[in-house]
Amino acid sequence: MTLGELFGGVAEISAEISDTSVTDVTSDSREVQEGSVFVCIKGMSFDGHSVAAQMLEKGACAVVTQERLGLSREINVENSRRLYPELLSKFFGRPTESIKLGAVTGTNGKSTVVNLCIQIIRSLGEQAGVIGTLGTDTGKGLQYSHSGPPTTPEPKRLYGLFREMADIGTKYCFIEASSQALAQYRFAAEHFTAGAFTNLTQDHLDYHKTMENYYAAKRSLFDMCENAVINIDDEYGRQTAQYCHANGIPCDTVSVFGTADYYTETVTLNPDSAEFFLTDRAAEKCYPVKLPMTGYYNVSNAIQAAVMCSKMGFPLWKCLEALSHTTGVSGRLETLYSGDYTVVCDYAHTDDGLTKLLSTLKPLAKNRLITVFGAAGDRDSEKRPKMGKAAEEWSDLLVITTDNPANEDPQQTIDGVKSGLSGRVPYVEFTDRTEAVIYALETAQAGDVIALCGKGHEDYQIIGREYVHFSEKEIVQKYLAEKGLI
Repeated sequence: MTLGELFGGVAEISAEISDTSVTDVTSDSREVQEGSVFVCIKGMSFDGHSVAAQMLEKGACAVVTQERLGLSREINVENSRRLYPELLSKFFGRPTESIKLGAVTGTNGKSTVVNLCIQIIRSLGEQAGVIGTLGTDTGKGLQYSHSGPPTTPEPKRLYGLFREMADIGTKYCFIEASSQALAQYRFAAEHFTAGAFTNLTQDHLDYHKTMENYYAAKRSLFDMCENAVINIDDEYGRQTAQYCHANGIPCDTVSVFGTADYYTETVTLNPDSAEFFLTDRAAEKCYPVKLPMTGYYNVSNAIQAAVMCSKMGFPLWKCLEALSHTTGVSGRLETLYSGDYTVVCDYAHTDDGLTKLLSTLKPLAKNRLITVFGAAGDRDSEKRPKMGKAAEEWSDLLVITTDNPANEDPQQTIDGVKSGLSGRVPYVEFTDRTEAVIYALETAQAGDVIALCGKGHEDYQIIGREYVHFSEKEIVQKYLAEKGLI
């Protein structure tokens, strides 16, 4: 590929360099080699423009800038970050032209929805891939990575995955669209067959600063969607549905607690499953559904997954039938042990997530609900007291600990959570999360439910800048084995 071919139709370049061969496109100065196109992006802690001249000396065939630097082989554009995915898409041969894309955004539920989607599609005999918090699966099978990747990969990694999917014949791909990825235009070159909005509660304000900015980033997904599937049990979901209708974006609404285009009736929650009827208002049809997951929020997630898959071209009734064959999602209301007492783990890490999880578990606890949870370091500190308040509302015993301490003193995150407590419920605190989990297990009585919240599928903790191996599943299994319970 030449520079002329790469930039044709997207940016003007001089005739002098148009025939120059391109070996790579990157925004990472460490990857630059002979023939690379280096895209200068201004980030929060590093500005690629500051090393543009060095990249040319290193062998880059061109540098893309949005600030004029007066360099030779400089290609100046209005927004280099926004152009970067377009260049990558062309460099990788437009891989998504052969793939139907679906994306899910929102604060909670994204992982559940996308992973239910691929289970539905695969049960219907098609190859599907997924990119999200649990890792990536290009369609070769369950090959999740648990090494701490971002919810949505950086653009170059993203397009490498798209290329791999296209090469092996994967026809469908479902992506968790994080607010940061949307704000950083990582999908700027794409459009989606279907997009879903789950809900919105406070999170990531360390990056977005305000809820308005956070919501605007999430909502921007639907400007790239052919169809929107919106949960209107959520206030921001109702706003998003109004936005879609006002801007001519085809929109289907779902609801567990009210009336919508698709809504549930007679929901029955069991300890490990849910049964309900789903009404398709336009078709005037009602379908019985059995889901091997419990909780009203999982019913909502499942409906959105089924409707999304129907927008991909599959009959709704087949998608709903496929739900009964799904196996749940790792670290999402996952039962680790069921004996005299029960141990579940979940990724709930916001006040809304804790409320939804614990309000589901509370009626299932024959004795006490013991909640192990903590807040992440170096992240939105304003949500910590809200998490404490939410956990206290539903629990009988709180075990307050850390999540990913990062560079912050763990005790500081614990104190932030404690500031939201009224003192109505007893609590203990541990800066060491392993000790917190063991304490909960040793304290458990017959009929108790222990909820391990915040880590979910993750098998690491971020301590300082390091990813340190940490698996609650392994801790629980080792403890139970030592006690002869498994």
